Amino acid sequence: MSLTEDLNKFYVTTPIYYVNDVPHIGHAYTTVAADILARYNRLKGKKVFFLTGTDEHGQKVEKAAQEKGKTPQEHSDLMVENFKSLWQALNISNDAFIRTTDVDHIKTVQGIIQMLWDAGEIKKRQYSGWYCTPDERFWTEKEIVEGNCPDCGRPVEEIKEENYFFLMSKYQVRLINYIEDNPDYILPETRRNEVLGFLKNNELGDLCITRPKARLSWGVPIPFDQDFVTYVWFDALLNYFSATRYLAPEAEQAKLGDFWWPANHHIVGKDILTTHAVYWSTMLMALKFPLPDNIFAHGWWTVEGKKMSKSLGNVIDPAQIAEEYGRDAFRYFIFREVPFGLDGDFSEEAMAKRINTDLANDIGNLLSRTTKMIEKYRGGAVPEPVILKDRDLEKKLKAWFDNGSDTGIFKTYDAFLSKLQFNHALTHLWKIISEINEYIAASEPWKEKDDEMLSNILYTLAESQRILALYIFPYMPDTANKIWQHLGHDEDISTVNISKAGAWGGTTAGTKVQKGDPLFPRIDLKQKFKKDKASGTDKTEKLAPKPAAAKGSAPSSQEGPVDNLITINEFAKVELKVGKVLEAERVEGSNKLIKLQVDTGETRQIVAGIGKEYSPEDLTGKKIIVVTNLKPAKLMGVESRGMLLAATDSDGVLSILTPEKEIKQGASIK
Repeated sequence: MSLTEDLNKFYVTTPIYYVNDVPHIGHAYTTVAADILARYNRLKGKKVFFLTGTDEHGQKVEKAAQEKGKTPQEHSDLMVENFKSLWQALNISNDAFIRTTDVDHIKTVQGIIQMLWDAGEIKKRQYSGWYCTPDERFWTEKEIVEGNCPDCGRPVEEIKEENYFFLMSKYQVRLINYIEDNPDYILPETRRNEVLGFLKNNELGDLCITRPKARLSWGVPIPFDQDFVTYVWFDALLNYFSATRYLAPEAEQAKLGDFWWPANHHIVGKDILTTHAVYWSTMLMALKFPLPDNIFAHGWWTVEGKKMSKSLGNVIDPAQIAEEYGRDAFRYFIFREVPFGLDGDFSEEAMAKRINTDLANDIGNLLSRTTKMIEKYRGGAVPEPVILKDRDLEKKLKAWFDNGSDTGIFKTYDAFLSKLQFNHALTHLWKIISEINEYIAASEPWKEKDDEMLSNILYTLAESQRILALYIFPYMPDTANKIWQHLGHDEDISTVNISKAGAWGGTTAGTKVQKGDPLFPRIDLKQKFKKDKASGTDKTEKLAPKPAAAKGSAPSSQEGPVDNLITINEFAKVELKVGKVLEAERVEGSNKLIKLQVDTGETRQIVAGIGKEYSPEDLTGKKIIVVTNLKPAKLMGVESRGMLLAATDSDGVLSILTPEKEIKQGASIK
């Protein structure tokens, strides 16, 4: 058991965002991730501290303020509102917002630097190095690329000056051992391997942690030498600890007993992994403070396949997207579309399709049908169930909500979120939603003549959606509360305990449902995306061409031209078999391709472009239909010997074809 698990508390952080940045989808992604975890752990009854904030010191802030005729503090006070307003727009439930200009933060930074100085962990020396002003970072001769910064590509300048150094190099071996002994310390595994590779293949130097006031005055003054200020990264990283001293709930208790430290999760983008995994970890080791349970570095977002860039004009404004499509829809999309940790590609059209299928159809229509049937058949009151009349249909559905079951939603969802597998948790929820929709189709309440059986159906529908709303809440808090309101529950979900409220039977017979507006109105895709932004061409025509019939031909019900018809002999050439997926993994460098090892009577490797709809975990063990006599082909350098069959509808929803009944792999399809 970790130190954090022992105290029934949960502490999660985002990075503190650079105050000069314009908030974009990357900032939103990190912060919504932390918000999901915070909301879920509050539902579990834990004491939660969710911290975000802004990094306000450094040369770039000082320069930007001078250009605007303001002091750095005045400039920071204005810029910080960009982030605060965005978090409000996205319904972020942070418990505190730290600023590195806070007096209490500055006092903590100075106290810690003094501790390290007194312990002999800091030394003053002459230094010569190549300095990148935009990144506020020194580089060695070996690291620079043709006179430019290896990170941003801009020119560097050689600087020689005295500075103070944190003796980071002495912790290299200890840090390697710690990461190897604690496999969950850095996630995902690819990032952990990156850090270990860096540490094992490079000599770790000491960290320059000051700047002379003569060159930079906007920073935290060094307590033992007033001619220097603290390096912005050293100051910034300490926010995670300083906040526990004056911003956290029960902060006074924290001062006495370290209640909040260490953190459960630091969630960061992959571009700042080294500073957190190496700088911050070694700083904590030198201070003899416990290290956080986990540092999770997620991927970056592109926009329709291109890197976000001001010059391209494709930087996504999350506040604007949230206003246009709804903040819950935006929160849902960015965590359903891509497994957390991988790079993702943002497309408004893809998001609109998700809204129509997953949100409007799957949960919106389900809730609407349920309340309408309760209104029609029971006058709007949820009926009393007759448990003795439960059929296998009801038992199967209720099994999803058994809190004691290892396969029920309570334990499965918790296991996914404990590993920050947001996408998997949502996929699991939507499997249950699909089961509920199938339950309606199978039970046919509109045909049910047995009054008690009808009551069971209606109660099962109302109660299953009430519980589902609890698990939807961390991702889509507004939507979850609307579901409860429609089902006649006035209580704010954020105030309940998920273990108690998630138990079956929480809906009291007689509860009055409320019909209302759709949770998610459908978007007219053809109208909204009619014109291609770049060329002005009709995008819907490209997606769904309707060729004219050949002259002299009879009308046909076939989609496509009549010369697409094939003979039975031609079809017989296609060899179709049932396959079982033995293993699945993503193809490196692609968020769409998945490499499968499939048993079709023999083991063959198949590469399929289904990675946006399915995760490798979803596929392992699944029976699929495979074309086994295709010529081998290579996709991104990976050989594929076959093709699985999948269907895609007009909204772009993809579904793998599977056998209706249990059948052995290798069976031929005729």
